[in-house]
Amino acid sequence: MAKLPQVSGHEAIKAFEKDGFHLHHITGSHHVLKKAGHLFSLSVPLHKSLKPGTLRSLIRAANLTGPEKQKIMADQSQHQPNGTS
Repeated sequence: MAKLPQVSGHEAIKAFEKDGFHLHHITGSHHVLKKAGHLFSLSVPLHKSLKPGTLRSLIRAANLTGPEKQKIMADQSQHQPNGTS
């Protein structure tokens, strides 16, 4: 799997919302997202920076394919300060 960009919890939520997920509820510092017709919900922690393994796990749970994942992650990496990946 390609190197994932450094994103915050808020940025990850925006990316998953572009794919059709919506906020279902909030438990502590985690936002739980659901998508109609999708088997699993996503629990996204609102950290300043998500660890790569956490982001990778969320992407897999969201069933994002290669092109969908690349588009969403590219959109988020463009919003990072200093253009870092």
